[in-house]
Amino acid sequence: MKRPGRLGTGIGWRPEIADAVEAMPGIDWVEAVAENLCPGHLPESLLRLRERGVTVVPHGVSLGLGGADRPSEDRLTALAERAEALGSPLVTEHIAFVRAGGPLTASPLLEAGHLLPVPRTRDALDVLCENVRIAQAALPVPLAVENIAALLAWPGEELTEGQFLYELADRTGVRLLIDVANLHTNHVNRGEDPAKALADLPVEAIAYVHVAGGFERDGVWHDSHAHPVPPQVLDILTDLASRVTPPGVLLERDDNFPEAGELERELDAIRGALEAAAPSGSATSKTAPSATTAAPVAEEEDKGEGESGSEADQASDYAPARQRLALAQAALLSALVAGTPAPEGFDRVRLGVQSRALGAKRADVVAKIAPELPEILGAGYRPAFLSYAHGHPMSDGYRHDALDFAAHLLLGGQPGTPENAESRRRLREWWLDRSGPAPRSRRPTARLARATRRVLLRR
Repeated sequence: MKRPGRLGTGIGWRPEIADAVEAMPGIDWVEAVAENLCPGHLPESLLRLRERGVTVVPHGVSLGLGGADRPSEDRLTALAERAEALGSPLVTEHIAFVRAGGPLTASPLLEAGHLLPVPRTRDALDVLCENVRIAQAALPVPLAVENIAALLAWPGEELTEGQFLYELADRTGVRLLIDVANLHTNHVNRGEDPAKALADLPVEAIAYVHVAGGFERDGVWHDSHAHPVPPQVLDILTDLASRVTPPGVLLERDDNFPEAGELERELDAIRGALEAAAPSGSATSKTAPSATTAAPVAEEEDKGEGESGSEADQASDYAPARQRLALAQAALLSALVAGTPAPEGFDRVRLGVQSRALGAKRADVVAKIAPELPEILGAGYRPAFLSYAHGHPMSDGYRHDALDFAAHLLLGGQPGTPENAESRRRLREWWLDRSGPAPRSRRPTARLARATRRVLLRR
C-alpha cells in the first residue's frame, strides 16, 4: 500500500469537477467523500488519477465519532473497504456527532444530516477517545480526525479547542486534520482566537490541512464550501505554516463550482500563503512527520489499587459518561430538528440559525440525490420540503428522507402537494420505482403480472 512521506498540494475530488481536476497542473493528491464511493465501481476519473501516481484519501462524513454511541461496525467496515480499494495511506473523519437518541436515551434515533460540535468536556473527551481507539483498531491504515466549524457553543465547556485536540492526540495517537477555515468560522461565531488555538495544538500530530471558503451573514459565518477562500483563512494558514510545515494542504469546494481557472488561482493563493510563512528551518518553524506517522502517545498512568487498564473495564468506566453525553446530544438535536424546547444554557437565536441551516441543507442534498423531485414540484419544491422538514426529523439518511418526503406529499392535502393530475402521477410513479427492493419493470407483461398479484391478494 502506498505510503508517501508527504502529501503535497491537493484538491477535493468531486464528480462535478472531475475533468478539471484531472487536467490541473501540480496536483499531488485528492480527497474524495468516502460515502459517495463504491469500492467495486470506483469512478474512472479516480482510477486514472491513481494510475498517474496521485494519492487518493477517503474522507468520511457519517461515522459520528463524537457521538455517545460506539462507532458502527458496518460504517467502519465500509470505510476500511474504501481505503483498501483506493490504496490510501490514511483515512479521515470528523470530531463531530451526526445522530443522537436511541437506546441510551430511550428515545427515537434522530439524524442531523450535518456535522455538529461535541461539547469540550471531560465526558465528551473520554467517549471520543474510546470511539477513536475502536475506529483505529478496525481500520487498515492510520486515522486522522478533523476539527469542525460550529454555529453554536455548548454551555459549561471545560477545555479550549486546542486543549481538547491536544489531549485527544496525546491519549490516542490519532493524527489531526486541521481545517483553518473552521478555525476562522469559530473565531467569528464563537469569539475564539485562531492563533491561541494553533498555539495549543500538538502541531507534530497534523496529518494535513483543509482550506475552504464561506460567507458572513448577520454576524454569523457560514462554512459553505461554495465560495472563494477569504484572505482571513489564508492568514490563518500562513500562521499555521510558520509553526510547522504541514505534510499536505487541500482546497475543499463542494458546491457552486467555478471555472477550472478560478480553482487553480485559489490553489496558487494557498501556495502563496504557505510561502509567506517563516522559512523552513527557522527558529519558529519545524517540519511535521509524514501524514501517516502516529502522533506521540502519552504513557499510561499507573493504575491505582483495584483499577484495571483493560478495554472492558474502560468501557464500563465510560458508560455513565456515554449516557450523560447521549442525553445532552439528544436534547440539542431534538431542538434543532424536531422543534422541542432549547436546552438550558444555549443561545436560542443561534439554535434558530442552526435549525434553519439544517433544513436548508436537507432540501439541497435531497434535490441532488433525487433531482426528479424539484423537476416534478417546480418552484413549490423548496417551500414544501422546508415545511415538511420542520415537523419530520430525518432518521435514516438522505435517500430515505427523499422517499419519506414524497410519501408525505402523496398522502394528500399537504402543503406542496401537486395540484394537477399529471404531477401527482409522476410523483407516485417516482416513489413506487424507488420504494421497493428493486426498480419496477417497464415491460407490459411484468406490469400485468404485478397488477394481477395485487388483485389476487385483495381477495
